[in-house]
Amino acid sequence: MNAIETRGLTKRYKTKTAVDGIDLEVKEGELFALLGVNGAGKTTTVRMLTCLSEPTSGECSVCGNDCVSEQSEVKKLVGISPQDTAVAENLTVYENLKLVCGIYGYPKEESENKISKMFTLFRMDEVKNSRAKTLSGGWKRKLSIAMALISEPRVLFLDEPTLGLDVLARRELWSVVESLKGKITIILTTHHMEEAEHLADRIAIMLEGKIAAVGTLAELEKLSGKTGLEESFVEIAEKFGKSGKIGSVSERGEAE
Repeated sequence: MNAIETRGLTKRYKTKTAVDGIDLEVKEGELFALLGVNGAGKTTTVRMLTCLSEPTSGECSVCGNDCVSEQSEVKKLVGISPQDTAVAENLTVYENLKLVCGIYGYPKEESENKISKMFTLFRMDEVKNSRAKTLSGGWKRKLSIAMALISEPRVLFLDEPTLGLDVLARRELWSVVESLKGKITIILTTHHMEEAEHLADRIAIMLEGKIAAVGTLAELEKLSGKTGLEESFVEIAEKFGKSGKIGSVSERGEAE
């Protein structure tokens, strides 16, 4: 079973089409990147897959559960760290995690075990009693991801997780994300080429609400005839802009 499936997924806002008939399949345990410039439709796609927004048309499912008709099941399976870091500024790091455990209704002992795991994974002991509003951007992002992970979701959505972070904080967060690879399915939205190239198993290039190309880095390089993700992205974007056609890569890795 695929972790994520979409068919003709579309979202329109009055005269604007934010997501335009996309078809995607994401395998369980895969780290899948949605790569595109601001306004390409990445966040809107995530919002539909996490039941925060309903599609205008088309279908989308998470682990076989429909994101419209089976929202309660989908919400049990996903965790999301949104683009705008979702932490309670006046609570400490520990209190933020305790709050999330309370929302999920975990008993005290289970809550403490889950919180302890997050402190170990993110090495947060030094900021345990610090109020969130005093944290650096990097620590806030780590806390936001820890809050999304504490329910042990099958699918984790990271929407622009390193937005606004300096290079050192970004690299630290990458190492945390890498440690999760293969354990859960991760959907990463980003406009950083290096981030997608470094972390993703497969990459979908989104342009103007459409999927312009999808594949591994090697497959995208073959499709574009270029070396490296940045050069491949530029070439695919230019071709897409001229023709409006969507590129694809076959299962044999051949450009089509």
